[in-house]
Parts: sequence; structure tokens; C-alpha cells
Amino acid sequence: MSKKIKNAFYAQSGGVTAVINASACGVIETARKHPDKIGKVYAGRNGIIGALTEDLIDTSKESDAAIAALRSTPSGAFGSCRYKLKSLETNRREYERLIEVFRAHDIGYFFYNGGGDSADTCYKISQLSETMGYPVQAIHVPKTVDNDLPITDNCPGFGSVAKYIAISTLEASFDVRSMCKTSTKIFVIEVMGRHAGWIAAAGGLVEDYGFPVVILFPEIEFDPEKFLARVDKMVKKHGHCTVVVSEGCHYPDGKFIAEQGIKDVFGHAQLGGAAPIVANMIKNALGHRFHWAVADYLQRAARHIASRTDVKQAYELGKAAVDLALKGKNSVMPAIIRVSDEPYKYRIGHAELKDVANVEKFMPLDFISKDGFGITEKCKRYLRPLIQGEDYPKYEDGLPVYVSLKNMPVERRLPEFSL
Repeated sequence: MSKKIKNAFYAQSGGVTAVINASACGVIETARKHPDKIGKVYAGRNGIIGALTEDLIDTSKESDAAIAALRSTPSGAFGSCRYKLKSLETNRREYERLIEVFRAHDIGYFFYNGGGDSADTCYKISQLSETMGYPVQAIHVPKTVDNDLPITDNCPGFGSVAKYIAISTLEASFDVRSMCKTSTKIFVIEVMGRHAGWIAAAGGLVEDYGFPVVILFPEIEFDPEKFLARVDKMVKKHGHCTVVVSEGCHYPDGKFIAEQGIKDVFGHAQLGGAAPIVANMIKNALGHRFHWAVADYLQRAARHIASRTDVKQAYELGKAAVDLALKGKNSVMPAIIRVSDEPYKYRIGHAELKDVANVEKFMPLDFISKDGFGITEKCKRYLRPLIQGEDYPKYEDGLPVYVSLKNMPVERRLPEFSL
């Protein structure tokens, strides 16, 4: 008797990116090339919640052209969520529910596209499925603009955010330079990065154009006096200064400068607003006029200026996830292994999820200048390849053409489940 062909489940997790759909495209297109080994690919509507509530999407209802168009479409085509499964010990019922849903729909492959929390979920499911007698090959597809997953050289989503921030910082620096004689002398841009300063570091690339920039990293404790002295020095020398502040910038006691006193769904301090705080600090101490901006969703949604390297790698890691599953791998994550900076070369390897789950990768100290306010040449060699190339979407009537899928539901087979 021939082995029964199993279906696959794919879900998107956490904050979406400009290229997460390119990974989805890589997963689905690759699976479609192996109908003798993988049946249908079901997607979770709104991430892992779609699996828990048995709200599945049948991607086989989408045309090849629609799936291909995902490669150039931003955000999460199937919906994402910020929903962290608790530990097996405290909430085993949710993990058991996932296995029940997988069993009901003949799902033998689990592809979870996200960051550190999703890697942890993937790892736990791979363990539990064995003990429940229904083995599922759990493969984590890396994604995070924060670039903080270990082992992989970089994470899909980061290269495009880095490109957007580098360009935005550069263009705004040109602007403030032109106005500084009689008007604005300071421009402050706030970027994402709760614990790791990778995105903020990208703003440092404007130094190659001769612009003065001061960067505030989460890895470096914020010292107001040293910061203001640095800004004052830059303005006296150049007449203006650009400041890139990470939302995770914090004081020595650990308090974020942008902490609002409220929590997000994960219990983390709700951040946002570091830019106006820093800008007013400069105004009050030095008297300079300023403008500030918070990149927020714009930085991670900007598919129109995505890095070609990033798009390519996002697709490759989606494809590699399926290839690993077909080779019988379980509880692993495809990873980018850098071979050289110049010329830029890399290969696709893989990491064990036990070595990825709940591990954050921070900026190496030798990537940050000795004064703590800039980046080193080593950091620039790391960043430059990741922002290389453009992968413009098609345009129509002046706007990019993005795809919205039909997202047809799969018929439910189990009782309702409350979260």
C-alpha cells in the first residue's frame, strides 16, 4: 500500500513585512511542484489562530498567477496575529487542539513563518506531535524586521526595512541641510527595534554621503548629557544633525525613553514616541528648531522600495522550508549562511529549532562605534549587501499593483474551540 499523501499547513505570525508574502509564495509554489508528496497547502486565517479555530484557507483555489503575485505584495496575504501560545505545562489544550486540527485535515507538514515566538511554537509542536502519536514535520520559516534571530546571518524583512530607513534618513538629511541656515537644524527619525538596534544601524549608512548622524541603540544605555554633547558638536561642525532613535532606547535602569505606561498583548511595555521626546530634549537644552517622524508601519510595509536581495532570500527560504520537509527534516529552520561580504555570497543551510527558540541576536559591539552613537565599517560591510538592488512591483495608473487573494475557507470538521 502506498503512503498516504499529507497536506501542509502554512501560517504567518507577528508583525508582517514587505517580503513575508514572498516566503509564502516560495512555500506554495514549491509544494505545488510535488503533488506526489504534498497534497493541498492550507493557510491559517490570521496566523496560528486560524489553526486553533479551524479557520483554514484552501490555497489550491488560487491561480498560479495569484500565488506568483504574492512575491511583490506587502503585508500578510492570509492575515497574521500577535498570539503567543503559553508553555506546554500551563496550556496543553491549545497544543493538543492544533494536533487535532492537523489530524482532521490530514496535515503532516507545518510551516510557520515568523520570528522568535513562532520558532518556539514550532519547536513545541514538533515535540508534542510525536508524543500524541500523530507526527508532524514542523519547519520554521524565518521572518522579522528586527533581524534578531540567531544562527541565520539575517532575517527576511530586515533588508527591505534597512533600505527604507537608509533612504529615508538620507533624503531627510538632504532636506534639513538645505534649511539649517535659517530654519530646522535637527531631524529625528524613530525606528523599530525593541531590544536590537539593527534597523537603527541602517541610518548610519548616510555617513558615506558626509551627513552627520547620531544613532541611539537599545544596546547602549542612554546618557542624556553625552547625547546632547554629541548633537551640539555635530551642529557646530556641520550646521545640522540627523538623529536616528530606536524605539528600544532606554535609560541605565532599563526604562524605555518612550515607555507609555501601558502593555501590549505580550505584556511588553507599549513603545512609541521616542522621537518627540528626544527632539524636545534637544530643543530645551540647545535651542535648535526641529522636525521629527516615526517610521512605524511605513518602514515594514514599503514594498515599493524593497531590497532585491531581501525579496530573493525571502522566497528562497520559503522554498528551502519545503525542500527540508521533503528530505524528512523536522524541528528545523532554513538559514542564510554568509560566505563573504565583498563580493557578497551566501548559501542556504539550516538550524535546529532548539537552538533558535527564545534566543535573541543583538548588535555586536564591534558594529557600534566606540562613542556609542554610530556604526563601524564592519557594520557597513554587513549592511550594504542586504539593501542592494530594487525589485519594483508593476505599476498601473501611478500606483503599484498588489494582489488580494480569494482566501476560500476549508469546511470545518471539528467542534468550535474558544481561545
